[in-house]
Amino acid sequence: MTRLLPLLLALPLVAASPEQQIRQVLDDQVAAWNRGDIRGYMEGYDKSESTTFVGATITKGHAEVLAGYLKRYPTREKMGTLKFSGLDVRPLGSDYAAVIGRFHLDRPAEAGGEAGGIFTLLFHKTSRGWKIILDHTS
Repeated sequence: MTRLLPLLLALPLVAASPEQQIRQVLDDQVAAWNRGDIRGYMEGYDKSESTTFVGATITKGHAEVLAGYLKRYPTREKMGTLKFSGLDVRPLGSDYAAVIGRFHLDRPAEAGGEAGGIFTLLFHKTSRGWKIILDHTS
């Protein structure tokens, strides 16, 4: 048995697929949101001036997108509990992927009530891992 251990340690680890890595980014975002950590949630976005969020308006730049989230969700109660569903991850070559899905915020009426919608994300594989470069949420 002790002779097998070095052989097992020498075996290459199977890397997670791009889809698994992207789903992990989204899982990490949900976990950060649900603990009230908008900055942690924003770790899923590329820290670039070209990062773009499209909602009621178009916001460009990581810092500006973060500022928008902080303004729209100033308290833990207004953030509610986030869930993603219906995720469809589509590779677009080796360094890009699109994700289509649904979001749902569960929160009390006095905090804005339940909210939900559809989103499309464009991910880019960066030196820091897979990051969102475009988010269109409606």
